[in-house]
Amino acid sequence: MPIMIRRGDLNLTQIAALTFLLLPATARAMTLEFPGNTYLKAEQIEPVGSYAMPAGQWIQGNMAILEGEGEVTRQAWRIDASGLTTLQILTPLRDQLADQGFEVVFACETEGCGGFDFRFAQAVIPAPDMHVDLGDFRYLAARRNTGSENELLSLLVSRTSRAGFVQVTRVGPPTQGQAIAQTGAQALRTSGAETTGDFAEMLEHDGHVVLSDLTFETGSAQLADAPFSSLLTLADYLFMNPDRSVALVGHTDSEGALDGNIALSKWRAGSVLERLVSDYGASRAQLQAEGMGFLAPVQSNLTPEGREANRRVEVILTSTD
Repeated sequence: MPIMIRRGDLNLTQIAALTFLLLPATARAMTLEFPGNTYLKAEQIEPVGSYAMPAGQWIQGNMAILEGEGEVTRQAWRIDASGLTTLQILTPLRDQLADQGFEVVFACETEGCGGFDFRFAQAVIPAPDMHVDLGDFRYLAARRNTGSENELLSLLVSRTSRAGFVQVTRVGPPTQGQAIAQTGAQALRTSGAETTGDFAEMLEHDGHVVLSDLTFETGSAQLADAPFSSLLTLADYLFMNPDRSVALVGHTDSEGALDGNIALSKWRAGSVLERLVSDYGASRAQLQAEGMGFLAPVQSNLTPEGREANRRVEVILTSTD
């Protein structure tokens, strides 16, 4: 039965929205709208290509995929705002896809995706245009039936403490020059402090910063299995400043022999370095690990409080330019 509408019943915005819904899928252009403080950093277009879109968790070397052929577009977008979460970035984009007729076939977060293996099983635009924090990313795969063929689209979302990153990958019928994503007027902001900015100011002014939230296994040089905000902040700083290098320097209290304490402090610094590289994506070339034992106390070793303060790992800026 045809839908009867009197022009006076709807305003122009409502008419435009209804017109879009009544169009056949083949006539609808897919356009994501990003916040106003988002910038296109890189774009790759294959007029005729294929895309094996991940559609399931990476488990023991295998994951489900959906294959599509047609025009393949990959874009890397950066949102300039501090303190964003990956869910905060992804949610409005997911809702837009649903509004445009896409069905979500798979969505996951970090370890639920398959972690490191899932990330490296797909093509990602290289840094610095697209940044993926191996400890904090989300992925979404969606598809839409355009009539004669399917349109596949995936979103890979990650962040640093100062910016959000989104890779859009789309395969389907030619877009005829229509942008698959654009920026809107409303910026995406948070009220959180720019911790990386504070960290950078301290490091570059004082030359060193204590990583005060680190904890180690009892009686061990092994860093505890927990997330540490100081390591995320340091990894972000190194990513944003690829010309900078730092030394991680371990320190102990004065209990025990000097040689043993120097060895323990260096092992702990090395444990921090490996965690930065493996879990936070820091560049090993920007890092080195050293140990000072008890030769550089910040408080007296005569009190329990002083000895606790002296057991620490510091990051020291070694760049001279």
